[in-house]
Amino acid sequence: LLADMALGRVELDTITYSAAVSACENGAQWVKACWLLADMTLARVESNAITYNATVSACEKGGQWAKAWGLLADMALGRVELDTITYSAAVSACENGAQWVKACWLLADMTLARVESNAITYNATV
Repeated sequence: LLADMALGRVELDTITYSAAVSACENGAQWVKACWLLADMTLARVESNAITYNATVSACEKGGQWAKAWGLLADMALGRVELDTITYSAAVSACENGAQWVKACWLLADMTLARVESNAITYNATV
């Protein structure tokens, strides 16, 4: 669909990419979500927390805790703010991958970053 849009000279922007990544998230298509996020960089389209959150969540649903973990580092490097949704998806990914130490580390990091945690975050670390 994005390729068809580009051929039709429709500008691919952050909103367009975010919608496509969200569709991948809902379909647990983590590889496609990661590919779209990388394509954004190549196309010089700015990614944002929504795009990253959907990609982290797609990785969580696909059982890719290490990829979700790496995306957090990418967000920090790209100066994209991590929020409750980001941390919750990453903590859930770590939980699903039996990475309890990393999940607890993320919960502690949330506190230090003054990001509000929620029931999802706490339940995944218990």
